[in-house]
Amino acid sequence: MAHWDSLSSMDALPGAGDCSPTVPESELYRSLQAVLPRCTDQQQGPDWCNKGMLRWTLHKKVQNNPANSLSLLWVLIKELEKAERWDSRKSIIPLLHTLMHAIIQTAYIPDELYKRVYDFCKRLLTYPQPYCTVGLSYTRQIKTERFIPGLMYQRMITAEQKLKNEHYPFQERVFVLADPEVFSGSLIPTIAEDFEVSASGSTGFQSPLEHMRSVVQHTIQAALGPQQCHGPKLAQALRDMGQEVEPYFQEVLATLEQCVEDGYRGEGGILNSRLQQLYNEIVSDSDAEPVCGGPMCDCPIPNPEMSFYLWTEDLDIWRELAKWFRSSSVSEHFSFSQEQEDFELGESPFTPGDMPRFSIMSNDSGIEKDLPPSSDFSGSTSLDNPCIVSEWEQCKSEQESSRLSRRRGIKLKPTAKDGMALMQDTLEDNPSASGGGGPGTGGRRAATLQRRAGTSMMENHFPKQQRHFIAKIVVMGDDRIVGRLAKAYYVYRKREARRLFLTMKVSLQFYYIPVCPAQLPVSPVTVNLSQSTGDSCTLGSYLSNVDPWYNSNINSLGCMIHKLAKLQEMNPERPTDPFISDVIAYYIRSGQQPVYFTIYFVKIIFNSMTKDPVEDVFLTNLEIEFPEFRHIAASMKDKHKKSAGSGEVCGAVISMNYKKMTLSGRDVDVGISARTTGAQINAIPSCEAEDLNCLTLTLNEAPSKTKGSSGESKIRTSNIKIRTLERRSFTLTLDKDSRRIYKHVQSIEISPCLDPGYCVQKYMGSKFCTDGAKDAGLSKYMSKTLPLPVNTFAGIIN
Repeated sequence: MAHWDSLSSMDALPGAGDCSPTVPESELYRSLQAVLPRCTDQQQGPDWCNKGMLRWTLHKKVQNNPANSLSLLWVLIKELEKAERWDSRKSIIPLLHTLMHAIIQTAYIPDELYKRVYDFCKRLLTYPQPYCTVGLSYTRQIKTERFIPGLMYQRMITAEQKLKNEHYPFQERVFVLADPEVFSGSLIPTIAEDFEVSASGSTGFQSPLEHMRSVVQHTIQAALGPQQCHGPKLAQALRDMGQEVEPYFQEVLATLEQCVEDGYRGEGGILNSRLQQLYNEIVSDSDAEPVCGGPMCDCPIPNPEMSFYLWTEDLDIWRELAKWFRSSSVSEHFSFSQEQEDFELGESPFTPGDMPRFSIMSNDSGIEKDLPPSSDFSGSTSLDNPCIVSEWEQCKSEQESSRLSRRRGIKLKPTAKDGMALMQDTLEDNPSASGGGGPGTGGRRAATLQRRAGTSMMENHFPKQQRHFIAKIVVMGDDRIVGRLAKAYYVYRKREARRLFLTMKVSLQFYYIPVCPAQLPVSPVTVNLSQSTGDSCTLGSYLSNVDPWYNSNINSLGCMIHKLAKLQEMNPERPTDPFISDVIAYYIRSGQQPVYFTIYFVKIIFNSMTKDPVEDVFLTNLEIEFPEFRHIAASMKDKHKKSAGSGEVCGAVISMNYKKMTLSGRDVDVGISARTTGAQINAIPSCEAEDLNCLTLTLNEAPSKTKGSSGESKIRTSNIKIRTLERRSFTLTLDKDSRRIYKHVQSIEISPCLDPGYCVQKYMGSKFCTDGAKDAGLSKYMSKTLPLPVNTFAGIIN
């Protein structure tokens, strides 16, 4: 009943236009204690599913009342200092994220509170990972916000709402992709209505002018405070200005960004003086004398613009991303017409391999003077051979014969700039280059099986090239959709290695919300992560186990989505709050610590000589099944059934050649044969104690005369070749996805995917290396494999 009462209480929460009642600090303290993760949260019980709702309700309580926001900040910093004294590290990161989320929206924060928060974050730098990484990020933000109040709020609104300006060019867009196999029936209208309410806002659709008013209001209040600013008077004056508010928005934006550029530290009160002038101008225009002091007004942050898609086979997410980039970059006078055309002609990321190219000989001599007099020479570039044109391009040229152009007569190689753009996401901290051990340094992945998480020291010392467009891709579903995301990302990187387009301009961030199908039970994560076929969200279970705040807010959201759908069916007329989109907005803003999952490449060879091999990738799971032994494999899963009574040996004989992984790094090449009815290869660890960044192969060993029950053999590896020794074939399933099944397979070869960026940089370095070194130049600092970074709140908490 407590859970349904919390859902019903959503209707009673104040809207954005109302003023929230003042909440005593004691009540805020009790609400905060109910939100924090505890050791018992990973066990069974209804509280696990309520954690995300309780956190959302806490922020709603303090919304629209500056007194409540400031009280919550004092409660939070006291709890953080108490957790530090008691060495209660499990509460530090949840409290810190809650604190920063409240700081951004609080109208005015006294310098004393800023100092206490800054000193606490600075002390986190002496902690191990991930506390030092999160502490470093927030230390920098608090230091800047303390001397330039309102900067975080201003930048967030400007980027998320695409407000036109000349001073802060960053733009963000959220793409939410849902698996149609999971989101069906009542879930679709529930999600659609939630996103619709979020887009319109609690007070109706918010125009860009309203966002500009909020930025001006919040910035002036944050800098001047209640002693020099009257919030309600300023808000009314801004509303009365109408279109004339835009020049003040541009002035406020320019003033704060100039302070950042100049390294401003607040001497002389230049910032306060300029904002005081703007305040007097705005309030004086309302036919009244400026009011020197008074109460503050809250300016809640609206949710970012989100695009929701059902990820069907027809959806090309990269083309949707290119359309957004093209429409957003028009105002910045970018000229990418040829690159955009080449991108549109590229293959779909969901088609294995490249598109077939039907080639014919060209009659073009390659000499410019041989062109007809009426032709117009164009210096457009391409990676295609000038003497070979595709049939598709030939048809296009016939339709557009009036626009004859010649491509340059060379085959362009990737430039050093292209290589740097591809490699900047794969730089790793090398002990020989970054000074070796210590918190945050990690080590070369080639020398350890520890999974990489968080930001490396190399990235801290050498910041990435800033790209003005940030695409935040959120996938919702089970292991099948993260497998599709890994495949799309791999083909995208491969295509970008051939011809850069989006990599130079768009930064990608990936987020995952585990949602199980409705017919499967949604249970909380346990310490022992299940790898059975019943666990359809193994990656989500792993992230929930290593990051308790992810478990409380994101893993529980999958459970809440189904319950909200049922509640909507029971009472269709009830008012709706944008709970789902609010949680997604909180996730993408606070979840900035990635956990890296290796994408594995598999080459599939069929038993038919006429069928060409196929290349594919998987992220979580690969399953091998022999159809003729399916009934035996099923009986082996039942402990009460014995298959050895017949006295016959059952199963297929397979040979395996693999590299056995060891913790010491002394890997051993092994070749064996075994009789089995099937096998599973898992890339996600089966339990927390076995959290190794490698594959775990489990064989379903067939029963024999000497074995009365089935046995299992586990092998840890990262490279393996499996083939049948008899005239049998097997069926292959990738990431538990029925849409990615391969039948009549004779052999497979599995290895980690090589990053196309590494391949390009290795090629560039080999041209200048004469000693035959395996890795030369910058390639030795790069990860050879292609990981999929999934953002969380903390990374991995050991």
